[in-house]
Amino acid sequence: MSLYSTPAQLGRIRDILCGYSRLPFSGGSIPGAVMEGAIAQVRDATVLRTYDFVDVVKPATGVGWQVKATAATTPVTWKRAKIPDRDALIRASQNGPKNLQALGDEIIRFCNDHARESLHRFALDSIGYARLVRHADGKCTYFETELISKKQDVLFNPAEFSWNWSVKRAAGKKEQLQALHGHHLPSKERWWAWHGLGENQLHFTGERTWWPKKEDGHSITFSLPTDQLTLDQLMQLLDPKAAKT
Repeated sequence: MSLYSTPAQLGRIRDILCGYSRLPFSGGSIPGAVMEGAIAQVRDATVLRTYDFVDVVKPATGVGWQVKATAATTPVTWKRAKIPDRDALIRASQNGPKNLQALGDEIIRFCNDHARESLHRFALDSIGYARLVRHADGKCTYFETELISKKQDVLFNPAEFSWNWSVKRAAGKKEQLQALHGHHLPSKERWWAWHGLGENQLHFTGERTWWPKKEDGHSITFSLPTDQLTLDQLMQLLDPKAAKT
């Protein structure tokens, strides 16, 4: 079975998300857990709820998906990138571009290993990216794209990135810790921000290059409904006897 949903399955995912957004407690957003549940429901798959690269898997057909759902302007968090020998690599990175590149290479290695590990752990043939983007105009785009497979299990090429530490800045009375920025050489854009001096968060803005240039057979664009149910209406649907008389 393909990791790509059919047009009918894309429509079912859309309908589930639209239904959730009408709930009185939805807050006008779609949490990642809801996205994972929707994909698992439609694709008859399993939500892992672990820290693996892949979030939803269907081992019987050899496919899995990493799932993300954020606003278009919100950086995607890869995960906490705990790099072996972090402190020594950070100190060395202050002493020349070669050592700086070595630290960046370790971050890319961490990402590649993280993805490849899921491929082998769950005996998958391919891993896709299932992503909901919430745009500023209120519309949403859901798309799917393949990331890695048995035939091509390297997600990023470390040679395509250069690295630098951000400039120290003060945030109010506190000094903001520097972040390690990774720039994608072919596109000349910043793709990475690793907060290794703090809690190891790794932000990945390069995933925007995975967005479809226009709606295709693996994506669907729609508007979330704005007519949320009241709590009484929800209770009426769940249990007519519990609604107010």
